Amino acid sequence: MTIVDPDPLALASLTADEAVSELYAAHWRRLVRLSVLLVHDQGLAEEITQDAFVALHGRWSRLRSPESALAYLRQTVVNRSRSALRHRKVVDRHAARERLPEPAPGADDGVSADVRRAEVLAALHALPRRQREVLALRYYLDLSEADIAATLGISQGAVKSHASRGSATLRTHLAPHLEDLR
Repeated sequence: MTIVDPDPLALASLTADEAVSELYAAHWRRLVRLSVLLVHDQGLAEEITQDAFVALHGRWSRLRSPESALAYLRQTVVNRSRSALRHRKVVDRHAARERLPEPAPGADDGVSADVRRAEVLAALHALPRRQREVLALRYYLDLSEADIAATLGISQGAVKSHASRGSATLRTHLAPHLEDLR
């Protein structure tokens, strides 16, 4: 189906509905493409173009020369595309302000983490071998009690006992050091 441009002089004799319908059929795609080139967003471009046609329809009776309707549409699409870009820039700028930068790590954060890690490792190494193995398998490898029991060749009850005793000992040894590090 070939769409023919409406005769600009004939537009003057048409009602607003008829004239805008003919302009829409003939120029919708080109005006959307124009807007897409400006805003780089197909959906937004279609919305802008649609709004331009609605604005033309609303102003049809006040249009001095209906022959310039297409020029009016083009100018409206360009202006609304510019407005959309300005709006996008403001929104992006505002969003950037709302995203507060992550607090920079303190100069001693790395040192504190290293000190805490050293304290935990020292306390862990002070535990009896079996308690140390159970806690490492439970918290480092995230194994279940049954898997720990199978790995170490002990009962699940022994795993629970070693885990409980080892955790209590670690809490006792680490409590004063952790308070100092906070």
